[in-house]
Amino acid sequence: MSDPAAAMPRAELTPRDVTVMVVGIVLGIGIFRTPSLVAQYSADETVFVSLWLLGGLFTLAGALCYAELGSARPDAGGEYAFLRAAYGPRLALLFAWARCTVIQPGAIAAAAFVTGDYANVLLPLGRYGPGVYALASILLFTLVNRVGTRPGKTTQNVIGVAVVLAVLAIVVSAFLTTGPTPRQGTPQDTTWAGIGLAMMFILLTYGGWNEAAYLSGELHDARRTMARALIAGVLIVIAVSLAINFAYLRVLGLDGIRDSDVVGAAMMRAVAGSTGEAVMSVVVVLSALTTVNGLIITGSRSYYVLGRDLGALKSIGRWRERGSTPANALVLQAAVCAALVVFGSATRAGFRSMVSYTAPVFWFFTLLVALSLYVFHHRGTGGRHPYRTPLHPVTPAFFALACLGVLWSSLLYAGWGSVLGVAVLLAGTPLLLVRTAGSDSG
Repeated sequence: MSDPAAAMPRAELTPRDVTVMVVGIVLGIGIFRTPSLVAQYSADETVFVSLWLLGGLFTLAGALCYAELGSARPDAGGEYAFLRAAYGPRLALLFAWARCTVIQPGAIAAAAFVTGDYANVLLPLGRYGPGVYALASILLFTLVNRVGTRPGKTTQNVIGVAVVLAVLAIVVSAFLTTGPTPRQGTPQDTTWAGIGLAMMFILLTYGGWNEAAYLSGELHDARRTMARALIAGVLIVIAVSLAINFAYLRVLGLDGIRDSDVVGAAMMRAVAGSTGEAVMSVVVVLSALTTVNGLIITGSRSYYVLGRDLGALKSIGRWRERGSTPANALVLQAAVCAALVVFGSATRAGFRSMVSYTAPVFWFFTLLVALSLYVFHHRGTGGRHPYRTPLHPVTPAFFALACLGVLWSSLLYAGWGSVLGVAVLLAGTPLLLVRTAGSDSG
């Protein structure tokens, strides 16, 4: 066999590792940035809370679907493996291109920009400080994970648990502290376009749970434990996110949420003054770092699988035995992410531009993953495993509907960043032809 087959991913992850990974990735950035955007599209407090609840239900439905797919097909390629089995190698390769050039680098860069924004408040480095911190966080965690999977996993577990405990302490303090009476929310109209955009930001906030699929190839007894690990992580995320939003409403009110781009810091400023604001900034930095680290871990598996299955890129498809890590894939991923950070720093629109860049491409392929369950059930190739999606076929349809709605909203309303993301996706067509010509038989 060729070099890529010399070493393979080892089952070194426990269900707890995967659960902590999911929680760390999801609670990293969105909940401290997107509530103000959601509030701007909410008519009142009831609509605001209802949208977050609906987003939580969509997310849970998605996790239930992915739990079946990951249990039946544990593979380091995650969604790539699902799409390949359902639709064939051509579409799977196009997804791999999209994930390696748009979806994952954009998500890593967005998380790194949040790290940089808050770190630059704590220790200012000037106008380009956020970009410097963002770049440093990507390089740091790339080096940690290049040493081995175990150091990356340990880092994620330690920081992730600390962040969850800190966030819960902040929520409790917000409910126990008697502060100024929050302003009553100003009633306003809510349009369908506004609801679509609000849901895009909410599902972005809940997003990242799907990364667990890329760890299934390294999870102990994935066919039995994948569902438990993924669903536990998603339920924790939904519960904590709802608690934080109720805390925002209690302290700031809907208008206060609308008026703040850093809603977490604003809440803690109201609760405990400048000290509280500084504490929240530290928590946000740590939380964003868990997202950066987690996305680097899962994203590198996408590059590895692309190299494993495409001869022209076989150098990134080598799994290094020492440390059990895709070392070359990590380096290439860091280079792509660094280029996006430099671009975002130059345009001064880092986080928002990364969201619009990734959204339509991500939701298009997630829609196809949701529909793949119907393909497998129709063929009778769902696999022999102890977990099935509850309420099939209703649950996948509910999740697919959410994907379609967010895809539509991101294409219509997310701006030029979404156009750029689609253009980069289409630029992968020549690679698709190379795969078709040279490797279909294998």
